Amino acid sequence: MIVFNRHEQMLASRYLRARRREGSASVTAVFSFLGIMLGVATLIIVMSVMTGLRQQLLDLILGTEGHIIVEADSRYFAGYEELQNKIQQSPHVARVAPIINGQAMASKRSRVVPGRVRGVEPSYFSDQSEFSQRVRRGSLDDFEGDVVVLWLGISSQLGLRVGDTVTLLTPGEPEGDFPGVPLTRSFEIVALFYVEYDYEFPEILMPLETAKGYFETNGGISALEVLVDEPLAVDAHRAAIEAMLGPGQRLRDWQQINKSLVNALYVERNMMFFILVLIVLVASMNIVSGLAMLVKDKARDIAILRTMGATQTSVMRIFVVAGGSIGFFGTLFGFLVGILFCLNLESIRVPLARLIGTIAGEGQVSFVAQLPAVIDPMEVTFVVVLGFGLSLLATLYPAWRAAQLDPVEALRYE
Repeated sequence: MIVFNRHEQMLASRYLRARRREGSASVTAVFSFLGIMLGVATLIIVMSVMTGLRQQLLDLILGTEGHIIVEADSRYFAGYEELQNKIQQSPHVARVAPIINGQAMASKRSRVVPGRVRGVEPSYFSDQSEFSQRVRRGSLDDFEGDVVVLWLGISSQLGLRVGDTVTLLTPGEPEGDFPGVPLTRSFEIVALFYVEYDYEFPEILMPLETAKGYFETNGGISALEVLVDEPLAVDAHRAAIEAMLGPGQRLRDWQQINKSLVNALYVERNMMFFILVLIVLVASMNIVSGLAMLVKDKARDIAILRTMGATQTSVMRIFVVAGGSIGFFGTLFGFLVGILFCLNLESIRVPLARLIGTIAGEGQVSFVAQLPAVIDPMEVTFVVVLGFGLSLLATLYPAWRAAQLDPVEALRYE
């Protein structure tokens, strides 16, 4: 363990507080401190915001879609009840729900909006509280018969409200009663829900039995939607469910369904971290240049110390303390600024958005405008250690050069 003597700490402190004629050294120290502080603070803020956005987006995906989807090779899945009961009894399975997926055009008067129809049982909303919490108007108590629950974006485009009727148009089934003939039916709107996601095909929820008749599935379903208690560890649960499947049956998990989005989140987060680490690295290089100037300015003082008996190790420790102090306090203040910024991000964002003329919190993808910040203690600890470690490493070469200074050469022309 390296022990710094009291006189070494005192000399390091005096060297950082350079006299007026050596003011360039103190100015360089100030800018080195500011560079480390801003680099660490920026790294903490950006990583916390990226973690918050990732967590909120994953919560949205995991809260509105199944974690595992069991499908059949045929268009519709018949005789699914036995498999549903077997999967429901599997450990770590929270719920198994039969669903029907289809495409339809929602129309009212001359306006038409494409949508994705999902047929679900009424118990779907009691088991999956995420949709119940996202109902903005109406009620889910009367979810049976020829009724639908619309995404709020569809209702706003068509000018519809709860209690109105909407006409759904879908291509006829090739094997239906009227092959190839488009099917139309009117449904009453019982509720409107909102999900902060820019759906390419907005969702329309319909009772499962009604969807079976509307899409002419002959009692079949599109898939079984499985929710597990640990969605982030879905790989560990899918093997047990996969073993229950019979011929012509397959499954996909949420990571496979949203593969491109999940990969983009990981790549963006890692690249952002790498770029910001370079900022901290560049800031720590200021310590190298600052200490190099300090060594040159203090060459005479170093020579006198050496002639008075100071060892090379002692001289090296003086400059390690000088540079390390800049790194330590820069990292400490960067940590405090970053944490305070994250804790007060929303109160800072709103006036800043107004200042630059941005209308915050509006639009379909409102979770982006909210900029959630989730402080991960492990990430923050890593950033603090990284910032201080890089700044400490930056002191080694200038300190070594100071220790190697020849007293005779330094004092020859004095």
